[in-house]
Amino acid sequence: MMASGMQKVAGDNLRRVLGILTGKPIMGVLTGMAVTVLVQSSSTVTAMLVGFVNAGLMTLPQAFSAVMGANIGTTITAQMVSFKLDVLALPAVGIGGLLNYFSKRRLHRYIGQVILGFGLLFAGIITMSNAVYFLRESPFFLDMLVKFGQQPLLGILIAAFFTAVIQSSSAATGIIIALTLQEVITINIAIPLILGTNIGTCITAVLAGLGTSLAARRTALSHVLFNIFGVLIMLIILRPFTDLIIHTGDTVARQTANAHTLFNVFTTILVFPFFKHFVHLVNVIYPGENETVEFGPKYLDKRMLITPAVAIQGARQELIRMANVARDIVKEAVDMFYKGNLKNLPHIIQLEDLLDDLEKEITHYLQRLSQHSLTYKQTIAVSGVMNAANDMERIGDHAMNIAFLSETVIENKLSVSTAAKEEVLKMFHKVDEITASAIDAFSREDLRLAREVVQQDDLVDNMEKDLRKSHIDRINRNECIPESGVIYLDILSNLERIADHATNLAEVVTEEVIKE
Repeated sequence: MMASGMQKVAGDNLRRVLGILTGKPIMGVLTGMAVTVLVQSSSTVTAMLVGFVNAGLMTLPQAFSAVMGANIGTTITAQMVSFKLDVLALPAVGIGGLLNYFSKRRLHRYIGQVILGFGLLFAGIITMSNAVYFLRESPFFLDMLVKFGQQPLLGILIAAFFTAVIQSSSAATGIIIALTLQEVITINIAIPLILGTNIGTCITAVLAGLGTSLAARRTALSHVLFNIFGVLIMLIILRPFTDLIIHTGDTVARQTANAHTLFNVFTTILVFPFFKHFVHLVNVIYPGENETVEFGPKYLDKRMLITPAVAIQGARQELIRMANVARDIVKEAVDMFYKGNLKNLPHIIQLEDLLDDLEKEITHYLQRLSQHSLTYKQTIAVSGVMNAANDMERIGDHAMNIAFLSETVIENKLSVSTAAKEEVLKMFHKVDEITASAIDAFSREDLRLAREVVQQDDLVDNMEKDLRKSHIDRINRNECIPESGVIYLDILSNLERIADHATNLAEVVTEEVIKE
């Protein structure tokens, strides 16, 4: 609740802050630290970073620098709960509850969630402290703690596993501090447990990285390697580190919180001078060609809005770029179906997001341009480009449909006949030919080619009808199963609609000539 409230108070500015302030490694560390202190959850921040990298909004170096900062920022929770703030728990719950449930202003409700979250956090620590008091008398538990003290690695592994299961290092750390408050464990036992939580918390980034782009998976891996590296170093210097920590606080709870903070600060200081080398190591361990999608418009210059002819040409260039992206996404989606491989899906999702982004940018740009004085011909051109941008975005939607249908086939291990796959490929080649010709006709304003494209649309319609009949015959002969047959027919339908939208791009050329 506290993390949720913090995020709502911050709003969508978090994305902009992370994207803008992570240009340099040192700024990335500071930004990651500040944002994590703000939202009170390193798991949320690391998952967010993986998502940003997957969407092409951040690079691996930017995300990794923020990961280092997030590790430091998350220790603020441990610092807070290590102080005996029992007296603040109930007032915070009361005040936060009143604001959250009775305030009419949204911001006040969000602030109420934050205060209520703090109160529940401290109340939870009090409850856990009381609940674990009996463990002081448990021979089994005390014997296990002795083993942890003698074998720090065992304590690290147990804490890592527990943190991975609950997916919250803050919660795991809170439990450890609750044990220290009741003097159930000593600092010699608490430190290995704290180190383990830092490994276990990586599970959130790993899960967030599943099914994402190569760069996003590398971001998750960088978090894992960074924390494991820090723990290995700490195992080597565990005794002197423990001696240092003992002098940082007068209670075991304070010492434990300080150990958590100093471990992450120390690891960051140690790795930071070798930042580029560490990123290179991640790339070596997880090799492959990184597919990055460049978001945002390239040809929409706001300064050119006062010169409509130039602005329209820029919008046309952006539309051509968008059309080529749409063509690529269809190719990758059909490739998924034909090869039965999910590896294209993250990149397809990125490309579809790019199409959505470009369609909005082109539409907004041309709406602003329409406020200027335009000739009749320019008005027709603006209308044509706006409509075509919508068509390209719709091609992306249909390509996503094909990708998700292919995902259903792959994940459910549905049988698809070779003949069905070849027919889908055959229809795709025809649709791709029409799309390529439509893009060419639009870019060169070639009226003859545009008319040829429009005439070919009926060929695709007829091809779909013939392939449908052929596939139904195969099902009747038990050569294909009905489950995959339905998906096959849906893919044909989406390809036919893609051809329609591609033809609309060619019709922009013919309509401009007719209306002149």
